Amino acid sequence: MNSSQLTRRRILGAGLTMAGGLVVSTGTAGASSPGRMRVLRTPERRFSDLEDYGFRPRYLSVRAGDGAGSRLRLHYLDVRPRSGRWSGETVLLLHGEPAWSYSWRQVIPRLVAAGHRCVAPDLIGFGRSDKPAARSDYTYQRHLDWLREAVFGRLGLRDVTMACHDWGGLLGLRLLAEHPRRFRRVVASNTFLATGDQDLGEAFRRWREYSQTVERFEVGAIIASQTVSGLSPGARAAYDAPFPDESYKSGARHFPMLVPSTPDDPAAEPNRRAWRVLETLPTPFLCAFSDHDPGIAGGAPALIDRIPGAAGQPHTVIKDAGHFLQDDKASELAATVNDFISRTG
Repeated sequence: MNSSQLTRRRILGAGLTMAGGLVVSTGTAGASSPGRMRVLRTPERRFSDLEDYGFRPRYLSVRAGDGAGSRLRLHYLDVRPRSGRWSGETVLLLHGEPAWSYSWRQVIPRLVAAGHRCVAPDLIGFGRSDKPAARSDYTYQRHLDWLREAVFGRLGLRDVTMACHDWGGLLGLRLLAEHPRRFRRVVASNTFLATGDQDLGEAFRRWREYSQTVERFEVGAIIASQTVSGLSPGARAAYDAPFPDESYKSGARHFPMLVPSTPDDPAAEPNRRAWRVLETLPTPFLCAFSDHDPGIAGGAPALIDRIPGAAGQPHTVIKDAGHFLQDDKASELAATVNDFISRTG
C-alpha cells in the first residue's frame, strides 16, 4: 500500500471528505521579537522543475497585521494571452486547503488559450508565499485582509471572473459580498460559506481532529487521497514542495480550525452579514461541483437557492472527480468557466 492509499484509508476511517521589520527565516521556526511575526520562507530551490508548472513567479507584499508594521511576501501568477488575443476578461483563481496555485496548473493554459488573463495567488501560509510560524498568527479575518490587499489593493483587479474552490470560496464569497462591484461573475467549486449556525457534520469534525492530531500532515498524500484519478509522483512532490518540514505547516494545519462551527465564532457574524448581501446579488453565479465529494456536495444547493444570480444558470456536476476536481478534470472545469464567460459576456 502506497502512502496515498494509506492516507486515504486514515482519512476515510476518520470520516473525512475535504469540505489555514519582519523576522523571516528559511530554517526551523524559533523565537521572535515581541510584537513581530516570526515567518518562514520556503527556499526557492524547492520549486525548481515542478511538473506542469512552468509559470513565472511574481511577488508582492501585504501588511502582516502584527502591529509592528511588518509585511509579508505573497506569491501569485499572472498569465496573459499573447498580444492581440486578450478577451478583456480577468479570471481570479482561488485555491483551497492545503493546496496552492499549483492546483490550477492545467486549468490556466486552457483559459489563457481562450483569451483570458489568469491571476492565481498563493494564500499566505501556502505555496511560495510567506508562512507565519505560529498558528495564532492565522485568523479568518487576516486571511481575508491579506487576500483583499493583494488582489484589489496591490493588483487593482476589477471586472473579475472568480473561480473559487474550497477555502478559496470561504474567502472569495466574503470578497464578493464586501466588494460586489469588483466582480462580473463567479464559478464556485466544492465550497461553501459557513456561519456557525449549521452543523458542519461528523465528516468535518473528524477532518478537523485529524488535521490537529496526525503526527505528519502529508499534504501531497492528503490531496492525492481526495482525487479519483490520483496524482503522479511529480504532482505529489509539487504539493509537498512548499513545506520542507512540519514547522512550515502552521497555516495548513490551522485552516480547519478557522471554519466557523459555532454561532459565536469570530467569523460567524461577518459571514452572516456576507450572506445578507449575497442574498441580494444578481451577479451571475455558477456552481461546478464534483460527483465524488459528498462532504461538500450539499454546499451547491445552498448557494443556488440563496443567491439570485444563480437562478437559471447551467449549474453542473463534473463526473468522476473528487474534492480536488482541478487535478481530476481540469479540461472539463476550464471548459465550464470558458462557457460561462461566453454565456454571460
